[in-house]
Amino acid sequence: MKSLGKYISKYLASFAGLGLILLFINGIAFAWTFYGVVTKDYGDLSPQNMLETAAASASLEGISDETSKRLRDNHIWAVYLDMKGNRIWEVDAPDGIPERFTVRDVAVFAKAYLAGYPVFIRNTEDGMLILGYPQDSYMKLPSNYYSLRSIKTFPFFAMGILAVDLAILFLAYYYSKRKILKNAEPIITSIVTLGNGKPASLSMGGELSGIADSVNKASAILSRQNQARANWISGVSHDIRTPLSMIMGYAERIAHEKSADSHIRKEAEIIRQQSVKIRELVQDLNLVSRLEYEMQPIHKSPVSLAGLLRSYTAELLNTGLPDKYSINIRITPAAETILFDCDARLISRAVGNLVQNSISHNPDGCNIALALDCMDGSISLSISDNGIGLSAEKLKELNEKPHYIESTDDRLDLRHGLGLILVRQIVNAHNGSMQIESEEQKGCKVILDFPINGDN
Repeated sequence: MKSLGKYISKYLASFAGLGLILLFINGIAFAWTFYGVVTKDYGDLSPQNMLETAAASASLEGISDETSKRLRDNHIWAVYLDMKGNRIWEVDAPDGIPERFTVRDVAVFAKAYLAGYPVFIRNTEDGMLILGYPQDSYMKLPSNYYSLRSIKTFPFFAMGILAVDLAILFLAYYYSKRKILKNAEPIITSIVTLGNGKPASLSMGGELSGIADSVNKASAILSRQNQARANWISGVSHDIRTPLSMIMGYAERIAHEKSADSHIRKEAEIIRQQSVKIRELVQDLNLVSRLEYEMQPIHKSPVSLAGLLRSYTAELLNTGLPDKYSINIRITPAAETILFDCDARLISRAVGNLVQNSISHNPDGCNIALALDCMDGSISLSISDNGIGLSAEKLKELNEKPHYIESTDDRLDLRHGLGLILVRQIVNAHNGSMQIESEEQKGCKVILDFPINGDN
């Protein structure tokens, strides 16, 4: 948790630093943007400076040619009044400017506008100088004046700065998010792997090294537990074989002993058959465990699934399939020549488990069908029967992949669930998928799909 706190604090500090940098940059941008405006408003051409310059050369006789030219060049008009308010002379005064002003008139336009023009006044020894600026140049307030250019520019400046700040913050968020997700992805992947019961290895430096160490420690503990569980199952399986073989041997001898009572021979045969089921169950349990903990070596080679199915079916018929069961194969032309890179022994085991499931759960007999097809870059292998099928509850349970050490079956019938789990493990080892379809009294169908060109 300390590592995670440091990691988060680092990014929060980065964002705080970015905010301060943006404030500094905004201040520089504001000064740079309005430097020209401020220079003009309060520089040589500002109303105050122009009044001072013009008033220095203004009198009742007129104004200097140099000052007059400077006024015209900057589109400034001028009017000079004597002490009685009469207009003595003017420079480019627009229409509408009166020839005479009262004290009241002067009091009004001194703080506002004259004929719609922003004007500025300065008293001299002989009268009053009035300078008028273009109508779209300044906005006059009772206590000050501001150029319309600066007022018009400010909203665009503020919006532009805001847009740039938001863009920078978004980019910082986006790249920070990508970096965080990139750093978090191996952690999440490792946690998901651990959640699936698989060991994981995580190598990270910096602030997240503590989390990596914790994940690796949990993975090591899980690996030891898995190893211990697999070894225990393997050991129990090995220890059962010898006494089970003896039970099967004695049961078979009694079953074939002609001098024994028929009832005893019948019970001995039942013991032998049930011992065979126990042996198969133990074998499945051991193989499922080894596949689950990736301790079972997978020996892959190009295999003709069409030939494998035919060989399996021939062997099944040769060993004596009861008359109440029938089996047939359907192989499409596209699947005849396909070679699938797989472990032939495990694939054959999966097919055998599914066929035995159909036989075991249909004691009154059924027809079993094996179908092989190839389309859209995948191989589809299905094993189906027309037997009693599965209830919706049982089908849901099997599709939800129950673990073999968990049973909700009151009869503790693990043979069905464990057989399917073994098939699912074999299919997963070949990067395939498994789907079960069934309805009560309408049979059961298991579809195994494998990619042809993938890493099998």
